[in-house]
Amino acid sequence: MKTWMLGLGLLAAGAVALATGVLPASDLLAVGDRVWSILLFVVAITVVAELAATAGVFDVAASALARLARGRTLLLWLLVVALAVGVTVFLSLDTTAVLLTPVVLAVARAHRLDPIPFALATVWIANTASLVLPISNLTNLLAVDRISGGDVAGFVALLWPAAVVSVVLSVLLLFVVFRRRLRGRHDSSAPPVVSDRVQLRVSATIVIVLLPFLVSGVPPWIPASLAALALTALFAWRSPRRLRLSLVPWSLLVFICGLFVAVAALEALGALEPLKALIGPGDSAASLASIAGVGAAAANIANNLPAYLLLESAADDPVRLAALLIGVNAGPLVTPWASLATLLWHSRVVAAGVTLSWARYAILGLVGAPLIVAGAVLALAATTV
Repeated sequence: MKTWMLGLGLLAAGAVALATGVLPASDLLAVGDRVWSILLFVVAITVVAELAATAGVFDVAASALARLARGRTLLLWLLVVALAVGVTVFLSLDTTAVLLTPVVLAVARAHRLDPIPFALATVWIANTASLVLPISNLTNLLAVDRISGGDVAGFVALLWPAAVVSVVLSVLLLFVVFRRRLRGRHDSSAPPVVSDRVQLRVSATIVIVLLPFLVSGVPPWIPASLAALALTALFAWRSPRRLRLSLVPWSLLVFICGLFVAVAALEALGALEPLKALIGPGDSAASLASIAGVGAAAANIANNLPAYLLLESAADDPVRLAALLIGVNAGPLVTPWASLATLLWHSRVVAAGVTLSWARYAILGLVGAPLIVAGAVLALAATTV
């Protein structure tokens, strides 16, 4: 089923709940007050990423990394991992999945390298590196007010050890699996063709200027919206035909709105109370592991966004919420639907003609996800308990 169709179904169910009085109008208004800025940020950062990619920012960055690697395959792979971390942290995991994936695959093929280690590194990093900043993942944006009162520094201070461990373990595990394919050297390739260098330079400048504002403490929708407007004006001047309504992630917006309404209806019914029994009380390492484990399992069974929304009320303090984020962010590495980023990534992999079976993906995830989540929880417990 298409994402937008599922979203419409959830919205329809929410409308029925509202009409029958199951979902009070005041609860729905409270949901809207909570999420409007998040949705605006999602739209703005998507437009920024799409237009920056169209201008060639990601292509040029990946090409520069290839030159820096000087023909060493392992170094190129590590540099691609570093680029994926940076894009995920500042532009979100969906940007890495949708826009960086085809660039990374093109770089691998241009250098006659096996694309699978590069493809898997991209999607694993998209998920595991999304613990770093509130803007890195939609689940973080939902949690940041409850974790640190909206303070970016407080969020980072709590979660950075777990984020570092999750990324390092991801890289180490993938290296162990693909070490033979990452040996040796490769031939260099021609740099990408840039049709409009003015557009490229201005787009890159806008993105670079945007990054520090996203972690400045200013509500992220404000600088992201200003950057989106600046890039839109640039493209209206240089290449207006590239501006289209499809730049706005309509399908994602419908899906997110439907999820929020559906979860609000379930909460009003009291249907979420039994979930609290799955999670032990307190902030001990065992309790944090329980929260993260249930979150990871729920994400792989359903999806990480509903998993977070359904379990949020049971994770009732900042440390427990951090453990839940570890589970729903770093844990969705087994099933294709565990995170929207994974589905988007796979569509780009298929479009690039790369063959990777879901069975192979799931087997690797079944090994990696428990180790990564466990390591991240231990890091969280070591710095908080």
